[in-house]
Amino acid sequence: MAGSRWSVTAPGRRRGPELERAILDAALEQLSTVGWSGLTMEGVAACAHTGKAAVYRRWPSKADLVAEVLRAGLPPIGEIPDCGSVRGDFLRLCVRMRDVMESRAGQALRAVLHECDHAHAGRFHDVVRAGLHEPAHRLIRELVQRGIERGDVRADAAGPFVVDVIPAMMMYRAKVCGSEWTDADITEMIDQVMVPLLRA
Repeated sequence: MAGSRWSVTAPGRRRGPELERAILDAALEQLSTVGWSGLTMEGVAACAHTGKAAVYRRWPSKADLVAEVLRAGLPPIGEIPDCGSVRGDFLRLCVRMRDVMESRAGQALRAVLHECDHAHAGRFHDVVRAGLHEPAHRLIRELVQRGIERGDVRADAAGPFVVDVIPAMMMYRAKVCGSEWTDADITEMIDQVMVPLLRA
């Protein structure tokens, strides 16, 4: 699929957004194959069929490029339609969060956080916060409030620690334990942790 994208326009002829997209796609490909430590600006340029000057002109450093790749590549969680119950709402949210974490950019982001040094870690944690944690926290607050209004969530459930439970558990299992979140795992977490925590 990547090969067909590069063949649309002859090397050296792309400009503007088309070239930038090719560079970002090439950088994500490099992250997926050689990781943070193995990625070089020269390797990205070669994969994108452009000169390294075109890469450096847009992103002065590898960290700048990788941060942009991860920001642009993470799929949005989106909105959660009303499923009629707090259980259904949170099941759908957790599946969406898992899809973001297991996307190509999500997997690359987790690998980068494991590989990069302390000086760069804060920058990539910012990408996690902006691309996953902040949208998830906003949605969780909305779903809790929706449940309160519907009558299946207790009125005092909208506290900051409740909002942290799902993102903390999902990131802990994925990052520390290296576990994948199956549908059964998500259902068990919602039924054994979130529903008892939230029920009126």
